[in-house]
Amino acid sequence: MMGDLKVLRTELGDRPFYDSVSQCNRCGYCESVCPTYVLTGKESYSGRGRNQLVRLMLEGKLEDPKAAEDALSTCLLCGACTAACYARVATVDHVLEARRSLRNGHLPLIAGVLMKLLADRRPLLDRMLKIAYALKRTGLPAWAARMGLLKLAGLDALQNADSHVHELPRRFLSDIRSGRPRPAAPKWFYLTLCGPNYLYPKVGEATLAALEETLGEGEALENACCGLLHFNYGDLNLSRSLARRNIEIYERRRAQTGLEGPVVGDCSSCVAHLKSYPQLFLDDPLWLPRAEAFSKNVKDSVESFSLEEAAALKKRRPQGEKVTYHDSCRARNAMGLARNQRQILKAVLGERFVELPQAEWCCGGAGAYSFVHPELSEEVLKSKISNIASTQAGIVLTSSTSCLVQLAYGLKKYYPSCRVMHFTEFLAQTDA
Repeated sequence: MMGDLKVLRTELGDRPFYDSVSQCNRCGYCESVCPTYVLTGKESYSGRGRNQLVRLMLEGKLEDPKAAEDALSTCLLCGACTAACYARVATVDHVLEARRSLRNGHLPLIAGVLMKLLADRRPLLDRMLKIAYALKRTGLPAWAARMGLLKLAGLDALQNADSHVHELPRRFLSDIRSGRPRPAAPKWFYLTLCGPNYLYPKVGEATLAALEETLGEGEALENACCGLLHFNYGDLNLSRSLARRNIEIYERRRAQTGLEGPVVGDCSSCVAHLKSYPQLFLDDPLWLPRAEAFSKNVKDSVESFSLEEAAALKKRRPQGEKVTYHDSCRARNAMGLARNQRQILKAVLGERFVELPQAEWCCGGAGAYSFVHPELSEEVLKSKISNIASTQAGIVLTSSTSCLVQLAYGLKKYYPSCRVMHFTEFLAQTDA
C-alpha cells in the first residue's frame, strides 16, 4: 500500500518498511515529548498513535485511509519521539511515507510549481521571488490579507506566510557571491542552501566569513536545491534527481581540487536531509556508495568550529545582554548536535549564556507547518516564547531557517525585547 521507500535506513540498521513500523511496541515514552500530543491529549496526535495508524494502513485494516490524514498532516516531523524511544523507531519516515501514499502523487498547485522551479528553473524562480518581495514591500499583500481577499481566493497558507515573514533581502546570497574567483586550493566547500540564499543571505555571509577566518580559504559550490521540500511533499523522483546533481557537483570539484571535505551548510533542516541522501538510494548499488561518500563529508555549520577556532573569532559582546540557545529539531534529534554549540557559547560568554528551558522542544515552524496549521503552530510557539522570556535573554540563537522565521515572528508578537540570530551569524559579528 505504501509508496516508494520499501526499505528504511534506521539507527538500528536497514529495515523493510513494515518491520520498521512494527518496531513500535506502544510503550508511550514518546507521548511526554510530542508537542502535538501534549497540547491536545489526542492519542492519534502522538508518535505511538501515528505509528499505529500507519501500521493499520499497511495491513489494510483502516477502512478509510484518509481518516488518518489529519493525524499524519499535523505531525511536526520534529523527531522528538525517536530521540526518546529506546527502539529508535523512525516515526518521521513512517509519517512521511504514509503522507505520500495518501497524496498519491497529487500536490497543491503552488507547492508543485515551487518544487519544479526549485529543481529545474532556478533563474526564473529568482526573478519571480524578487518581484514578489518587491510587491510585499509595497504593502499590497498585507492589504489584501486585511481585506480577506487571500482567504476568499483559497490562499490561506499564503496569507499566513505573508504575516510570518517580515525580513526580506533585496539581493540573494547567490547574487552577492556571483563573479568571485574560485580559490586554487580550497580547504572546505560551502553549500548555498535555499533558506540562507533566498531569506537570510546575511547568515550565509556570516558563515562564509567565520569559516574563512578559522579554516582558511573555501569555495561556495554552485549546488542545486537539496531536495528536502520534494522529499517531504512527495516527489521522490525529483528529490533523487537533485541529490544526484549535488553529489556530481561535489565529486567533480573534489576531483579538480583534491579536497576530500568538509561540505558545510547552515540550515540544519537541509543539512540533515543532505546527510540522509543514502536513504534515497538503498536499492541502487551504483548510487548508494556515492551518496554515502558525499553524506559523510557534509557538516552543519554548528559542528564546524572547535572551541579554539570559535574563540579566535572577534566577537561583539554587548554588556549585560544575555544569550540563550534554541535547538533546531533536525540538528538535535536527527543529527545529535547540541553539545558543541553550548560549549562554545559558555566559553565565549561565560555567565551571559543562559540555558533555555525545554530548548529541545519544537518552536512550531517545521517548514511550512506554521502556514498550514496556524492554530497548532501558534500554541507550540507560545510555549517556546514563554520559555525564552523566562531567561530574560536579549538574543536567542538557532540554526535552521524555519526556526529563524518562526522565532522572529513569535518574538515580535510576544517578546519584542529579544531578537533571534543564527549561531554562525552571532559568532561572526565583530566590533565596529
